[in-house]
Order: sequence, then structure tokens, then C-alpha cells
Amino acid sequence: MRILVFGTYILPITSPPIEDGGVLIEDGIIQKVGQRSELDQEEADLVVDGNLIVMPGLVNTHTHAAMVGFRGLADDLPLMEWLEKHIWPMEREMVTPTFIRHGVKLAMMEMIRGGTTTFADMYFFQRDAAQVVDRMGMRAVLAEGVIDFPAPANPDPESQLAYTESFIREWLNHPLIIPAVGPHAPYSTSPDVYRRAHALSERYGVPLLTHVVETQAEIQQIQERYGKTPVEHLANLGVLDERTVAAHMVWVTEKDMDLVEQYRIGIAHCPESNLKLASGVAPVPAYLRRGLKVGLATDGATSNNDLDMVGEMRTAALLHKGHQQDPTVATAEQVLWMATLGGAQVLGLSDRIGSLEPGKEADLITLDLDAAHLTPIYNPISHVVYAAKASDVRDVFVRGNPLLLDGEFQTLDPEEVITTFRQEVEAPIRQKAGQ
Repeated sequence: MRILVFGTYILPITSPPIEDGGVLIEDGIIQKVGQRSELDQEEADLVVDGNLIVMPGLVNTHTHAAMVGFRGLADDLPLMEWLEKHIWPMEREMVTPTFIRHGVKLAMMEMIRGGTTTFADMYFFQRDAAQVVDRMGMRAVLAEGVIDFPAPANPDPESQLAYTESFIREWLNHPLIIPAVGPHAPYSTSPDVYRRAHALSERYGVPLLTHVVETQAEIQQIQERYGKTPVEHLANLGVLDERTVAAHMVWVTEKDMDLVEQYRIGIAHCPESNLKLASGVAPVPAYLRRGLKVGLATDGATSNNDLDMVGEMRTAALLHKGHQQDPTVATAEQVLWMATLGGAQVLGLSDRIGSLEPGKEADLITLDLDAAHLTPIYNPISHVVYAAKASDVRDVFVRGNPLLLDGEFQTLDPEEVITTFRQEVEAPIRQKAGQ
């Protein structure tokens, strides 16, 4: 199938914006990116055109997709109280394969509508999640959660790791789904379990997703247990390498950053979740100055409370300016890079996605510029970061397959998704919560 996508602006990410340009896709691969005059004689089975920004799909480097089921259930609480008194007890009672299937479907509907084409997910029953992702055609890194206490899918780390290995072997060579392993965090996962999780990552060459240094309380806990910072502790265990995706990374020392650089760790920056839980502000400008791998992320919808990567870009850009009292940090170009090619680098996918270049897989989106809040337009990159909204996304392609065309879903029925979710997930939770 040959597809032509034309727009007022093309944002390749690795080169300057192209005015009045287009992208030629054939069999899911980008063939040409250039001026309209270079492409308008090409034959195509599908042509997308309009007053559009055409850009790579957004890459959400850390979330817990099915947790949309708990959206708004426990707000305005500090992290550990939120986890220990509300989220973990509810997960033990309510997270089942049915919860996962319908939660992931609703989450993907939200993400597709907002221009996300790839997401990294750490949760449970990921075999069920993968089946839904496969049917709906998104790209995802799916890590089965591993933790020291009973999890919804498996009662102990031994069975969690066995499930993880089986899941990895089953999905290892899928074109869109990358299986992974997800040890929860240094405060909730023992050194032995971390080492065994890392061994799986090494054996199969898959990512290892984990939470690191989200709060100051975590630093105190790990210092008391092991006499090191969380990053030093993980480095000492030998579980850090270029496949590691460390979510949050809020409270770090210069030595920690040296270790991140040494081991080529990827960082998933979650500004809105960190703000809502009052966890702190990650030193992203310092990460960028060092040239570290940094991607943008929403975290789960229980701590955000949405999966809107367009909004996350604006928050990231404004947050660091205000926090540093410097309007020149976290520029629109840097933030857009984090949400696209930077995120792809974090997930080990930058050779396949994250920019519009010939030879890369055609994960791309369009934004409709015919809106009051996008008029006038002088700088398209500025508009994407500071002015655009998720609702401006018009078209979404993953590997050249249309998931959204002219605002209409192509691989799901939105009414059916929401109705079934309300029946199968929301109603039982309301009953359990006494609502």
C-alpha cells in the first residue's frame, strides 16, 4: 500500500521543518520526505492532505495503561500513602485479565486520539494486554511487573519471573510489540529479584523498565538499607545498562548522573505525575546538557490523570523554565525531541521510529491547523509544544497502518469500548468502593 501525507508543515525532527511538503509511505516504510512538488506526481492508494502539521507519532516512555480503571479513585495524596493504602489494595482485589483487556483498550483509545503511537507499559497480565495491542495496531513495550509481594497475576517473584520469561518468548519477534521485564523499584524489589530480572533482559535482549528515585523518601529508605543512593545501589547490583528505562529520576546526585551516562540508561520524565504527587522536579535541563537519553511520559492515569502527551509537552516546557527561573531551558525543540526521537532512543527504537526519514517505519501523525488557538502560525514547533491540544490530532498511522483518519478511529469502535469498560471495569470497582 502506498500512502501520501501532505501538509503545510512537515516536522522531520532530525532536520528543519519543510513548508508545503509531504511524506511517501510504501508497505509501512517511509520512502521519501520532501516538498510537495517532489511528491505530487507519485501514485498512491491513500492521500491525506490539508492545512496540517505532519510529524512523528508521540512516544510515551512510561505508563501503566490499564490503570485508567482507577482514574480519579485516590487523588491529592503523597506517593507512598497513595500506593500502600489505596492503589495496591485495590489492585489485589480488582486487577484481572478482564480488567486489563478493557483498561488497555480504553487507554489506547485515549492515546491514539492524542497522537501517541508508541507506549512503554509496566503492569500485570501483559499477555492479555499484548493481545489487545496487537488487534488495535499500536506499538508498545510491555513489561510484566515484578515485585516482592503478591501481584495480581502471580503470587510471588518466582512465579512473576517465570510468567515474564514465558511472555517474552511468546512475543519476542512481533513487529510492533516488544516484551520486557519490569522490576518495580529499589524499595519494593530485592537485590536478588533485580539481578534475575536483569538476567532475563540480557538473555533475550529486551528492555528492563523500572521506577528509580521518584521521591526523597526512597533515597532515605535505600540509604538505610544499603548505604547508597538508589542509582548507586542498582549500579552496584550490576543491573544497569543501555536497555534500562528508569522512570522519574527526580532526586539524583552528580555521581548518579555520571552513572546514568556511564551505563547509557534511558530516562522517562513524568512531569505531570511528579507534580501531582508532589514528588519533585527532575533535573531535565542538566540531563539534556549532558546529552543523556531522555524521553517524555505520562505515567499512569491514576497519578496524572490522563494519557495526553500533547499536554505533557507543554507542562514539561513550562515547568523547567519556572523551576530554573530561566526561559531558555527546555525549549520547544528539546521538548518535541523528547516526545519523539528522544523517547525512541530511551526505548531502543530510534533506528525504527521517532523521526520522519526514508527507511524508518511510518509512525506519524497529523495535527489540524484550522483552529483559533493555532492561528496565526509562525513557528510550527512552537505551536506543537505551546499551543496545540490533543484534540487537534487528525490522523494517526503506525507502520503505515491508519489508526485514525480524519478524526475517525479505524481499528476500534469508541462507543463499544467505553460502554464495555463501564460495564466490565467501572461497575465492579464502584461496587467494591461502595459507590
